[in-house]
Amino acid sequence: MIEISWGKPLTLVVTESGDTQKISTIEQAKYWLRKRWPVVDDARQRALAAVESAMECMLPVQVARKAFENAAQSAGFRTADLA
Repeated sequence: MIEISWGKPLTLVVTESGDTQKISTIEQAKYWLRKRWPVVDDARQRALAAVESAMECMLPVQVARKAFENAAQSAGFRTADLA
């Protein structure tokens, strides 16, 4: 399976001790939203729908990335450049 890059990797701070996770493909974003996300809220649902639509070429990848970034903020994640 070929993974779809979504541009510059997005690095999230995932623990209070500063551990990070680099999300560089849409498949990684989907995995995190489905399996590792700490909250189930509307932002997560919108991001998951956008990611799945982008994987089916029904939505631009950058729209899915923005939805993922919004969901990350809603879940309390910080990006590494803001940490």
